[in-house]
Amino acid sequence: MLSKVKTCCLTGLIVTVIDVEVDISNGLPNINVVGLPDMAIKESKDRVRAAIKNSGLDFPLKRITINLSPAHTRKEGSHFDLPIALGILGASMQVPLEELDDTLILGELSLDGKTNKINGVLPMLSEMYNRGIKKVVVPYENLEEARVVDGIEIIPVHTLNDIALHLIGEKRLSTHTEPFRYNCKEETDSEDFKDIYGQENLKRALEIAASGSHNLLTIGPPGSGKTMAARRLPSILPKLTFREALEITKIYSIAGLLDAHEGLVHSRPFRSPHHTSSTVAITGGGRTPKPGEVSLSHYGVLFLDELPEFSKTSLEVLRQPLEDKVIHISRVNGSYTYPADFMLLAAMNPCPCGYYGTEGGQQCVCTPHQINRYVNKISGPLMDRIDMVVETSAVKYENLTGGKGSESSREIRKRVERAREIQLERYKKTKYLFNSQLNGAAINKYCSLGPSAQQLMNSAFRKMNLSARGYSKILKVARTIADLDGKDIIYENHLAEALQYRNLSGLTP
Repeated sequence: MLSKVKTCCLTGLIVTVIDVEVDISNGLPNINVVGLPDMAIKESKDRVRAAIKNSGLDFPLKRITINLSPAHTRKEGSHFDLPIALGILGASMQVPLEELDDTLILGELSLDGKTNKINGVLPMLSEMYNRGIKKVVVPYENLEEARVVDGIEIIPVHTLNDIALHLIGEKRLSTHTEPFRYNCKEETDSEDFKDIYGQENLKRALEIAASGSHNLLTIGPPGSGKTMAARRLPSILPKLTFREALEITKIYSIAGLLDAHEGLVHSRPFRSPHHTSSTVAITGGGRTPKPGEVSLSHYGVLFLDELPEFSKTSLEVLRQPLEDKVIHISRVNGSYTYPADFMLLAAMNPCPCGYYGTEGGQQCVCTPHQINRYVNKISGPLMDRIDMVVETSAVKYENLTGGKGSESSREIRKRVERAREIQLERYKKTKYLFNSQLNGAAINKYCSLGPSAQQLMNSAFRKMNLSARGYSKILKVARTIADLDGKDIIYENHLAEALQYRNLSGLTP
């Protein structure tokens, strides 16, 4: 007997429809899985056999051939367990499969027949819905994630026995078709900008960076508040739109980092990998390539503390995603592309000991050669991709004890969201979301300079020996400053402030 059920496989973010064909014939008891399965699928025959027996169903002691069609596509993942089990039950005439003709089946099985949570449900369902699939069977733990796809009928199952009883009509399962309502949750983050005393230039730079999604490098001695301020950046970032939340959730679903109780990521990512992280951990990859930190930071922040302590290779691989906003991973088994539109926030000391150029207090003990070697770990091409550089100084006693409170994150966030609303309105008919994404003709179109600002830019270009990329970065930062000021044109004061964030004197001994 022959049966067929429908499932799919995920390669990066590319979804392929897979037909699970099961043939049962007379012969020595044996199970063969063909169609380029990976190890997880090859092992599924043992899980499926035990799950069927422990669910009180009969496992046919015959020759079973399972074909995953199309045969030329490599298949990965444990979510093939449930469709294979149902295919065997259908081919052995234990359950009718007519009801599942246009239904997508996804699920991993335990030995006792229980269904387990799987990764990648949202990207798979989103694509399959666009291809006409309107009904899906998923593990109950993936229900919240599946509900994000509007218009699809979801049948969540706890066990293999549940879906078997459902198909033979003894115990019908409830289906979920209610539309998903996106409600971005208000974050109750205890880390607030009002806890930062002094460092007004740093807080202003973070506000600008958050408004336009600009890359920012902070340089200063230990204890000056670089890391403290960086960890408070999420508290002033604008709320996620549904489109952004959907893209981030797809990445986290593939990576297996999605909370089963949420179903959707509600806050912008803030990733802070340790400086010992490998290149693969930063970019993504592995035997079965998974998203790395640059993709997990999509539409959020990638914070690299102690920037020069990262390996040279790990830093240099950031150049391509910073420019293209995607990361391409090529392996023998295929090529994978993940989105990587993140804001890079980095912090570093001015020298190995951390006290070079510090006024008063502890003196620097590093030689010029040591400082040069330390700073040169950050290459010129990488620095050229950083929009803003701000220097911090040691916090003074008066700032800590003066009693003067700082602005709260809520107040700063209001200005940031107003600036973002201006950008969304300006770019509503384009592919852009933030000022930092502008390139080529878009910079000339949207970054108009006033007459005095043009003269200042002409003078600064020569004196600062700017590259074409550096020139574009300054214009984009100035555009964001003008948006915070509510101006349509970039004036001289906006450009002057943007130019000061291009000062790289803190990187030269």
